Amino acid sequence: MGVATRRFAIASAALTLAGLLASTSAVRSGALAADGAPPAGTVRILSLGGDVTEILYALGQSDKIVAVDTTSLFPASALKDKKSVGYLRALSSEGVLSVSPTLIIASEQAGPPEVVKAIKGSGVQYVDVEEKQTAEGVPDKVRRIGRIIGADADAQKLAAKIEADFAALDNDRKQIKVRKKALFVLAVQNGRATVGGTGTGADAILQLAGIDNAAAGVTGYKPVSDEQLAELAPDAVIVMTRGESDRHSGDLALSLPGLSQSPAAQNKSLVEMDGQYLLGFGPRAPSAAHDLMNALYSEPGKTAATP
Repeated sequence: MGVATRRFAIASAALTLAGLLASTSAVRSGALAADGAPPAGTVRILSLGGDVTEILYALGQSDKIVAVDTTSLFPASALKDKKSVGYLRALSSEGVLSVSPTLIIASEQAGPPEVVKAIKGSGVQYVDVEEKQTAEGVPDKVRRIGRIIGADADAQKLAAKIEADFAALDNDRKQIKVRKKALFVLAVQNGRATVGGTGTGADAILQLAGIDNAAAGVTGYKPVSDEQLAELAPDAVIVMTRGESDRHSGDLALSLPGLSQSPAAQNKSLVEMDGQYLLGFGPRAPSAAHDLMNALYSEPGKTAATP
């Protein structure tokens, strides 16, 4: 092999090695930071997901958050004080990177997938947080986020409180003698109700509250016909509200032909709850389930409080 050939081979090998190192660095930065330490220096957190934001605030980390997404409705100051990068499932890489985060903590619901992939490849530390809608999953989620941001002690304390709250909820649930059947109505459009079936946050919160899901035969959130609604015959209807101006969906649901003759309509058993509080599955999840339980097993037509 001549001198020129050897130099070319050495140069090629060096370029290949450099490429591999760069690729490895990108993977380490863009993949799950998991339980590793937060970035060195000033930490600028982009919080994606209402539950993630709620947990970060509960852990006293609000000063490190530079931006949130539009599902970060609690506390209300989050969207008022922080920049918004848009809707959780309709992100843009330009919008996300424009806020110059050093750490992105994101719900696994973040999307679209191609945008998330591009962000992970940008070199910014990106952590996926699994959607856990169970009594065990919520405190686990708190502990994981605490490890990510270096707030283990505070996270352990918060997780322990949540576990105690869920234990109290479980005790109350065991006192229920006759379980009621409720229907969660996500929306009413063009005269059809979209209901929450199995595998949804609605189903999870109903089970935690000791309530049977009238739409257990439905998978996911699906629109159903009036005939199907009539067959479900719920004892109560549960709807979400998004502020004081959005309080019409409950009466609209009960007036649908498929529900107008149901036990829920006859007894005016309608429960309205703030959407993020009810389905956020953050630190307030035990309280939300308890309020739902109290609303259904005490007085009909009750609007549950939102702490």
